[in-house]
Amino acid sequence: MKIYEIISNAAIERRHYWIEEIVTLSGHFGADSSRVEDELSSEIRQNGLDSLLGHLRLCSAIPESYRHDSSEEKLYSKYTDALISECYSWIGLESVVLTERADSADVEAVTDEYSFVADAKVFRLSRTAKNQKDFKVQAMDGWKRGKPFAMVVCPLYQLPSRTSQIYQQAAARNVCIFSYSHLSVLARLTEIEGKEAAINLLHEVFNTVQAMNPSKNANAYWQAVNRAMLRYSDAVNNLWETEKIATIESIVVSKEIALKYYASKREEIMRLSHREAIEQLIEMHKINSRIDKIRSVSDNLIMNIG
Repeated sequence: MKIYEIISNAAIERRHYWIEEIVTLSGHFGADSSRVEDELSSEIRQNGLDSLLGHLRLCSAIPESYRHDSSEEKLYSKYTDALISECYSWIGLESVVLTERADSADVEAVTDEYSFVADAKVFRLSRTAKNQKDFKVQAMDGWKRGKPFAMVVCPLYQLPSRTSQIYQQAAARNVCIFSYSHLSVLARLTEIEGKEAAINLLHEVFNTVQAMNPSKNANAYWQAVNRAMLRYSDAVNNLWETEKIATIESIVVSKEIALKYYASKREEIMRLSHREAIEQLIEMHKINSRIDKIRSVSDNLIMNIG
């Protein structure tokens, strides 16, 4: 039985699979990043646009089951980078995930008409506070390395909807703030009007951001970007309406997955014995490891040097 109008049961099943698959693969970051890229690319080649759209629509929340700053969380970030790279390739650009670890963008895309660097952003649904540095708009400007454009792809529902310095920075530094929903429109446009149309529309979006007057106003930014896409063709208008519904459904799906996880964790805690609960609290606060560290401190004999 189909639960949602746009998002398929198969897409939700794939989402559950990938949440577990990233846990399975995490451990050796370099090799596992390549395995994630290869498996994702193979799946999209085999299943086509439906697979790509399923990932784009449901990837935007870091699974709550991943511990903060864990190998799973880091590998998930690489998964989203690989995903936007696959989307750029789908619409007709040459795109690669870069291997540099610091002071560099994560994705590079090139076409005959233009080139850009890009970065995928995702957050936990439970994260309460975000600041402008989380979106790395200023950093992306420095990571262009001579390219004319840069893009930061974010979950729509995690972006500021009123005012934010990120929009002022985007216009001032020629960095396009985009979303997974907007990428879904481009991916589907490719199937209807061809790769050239999607490539040209993306170029139009970049040019629109470049021509903006810097402002913190979210409405002004998104009005310009959305209008640049909507005026391109009637096909975009139809796709737009579908992706608006898909965006709402994706939030519901992500919330259900997160809430189910915390419900199971709460039940697990409630079933603990008194002793087990104490042991877990001691482990959680790293009491024993901190004690060992304190005991290991000794004089380093610097005062004896002379």
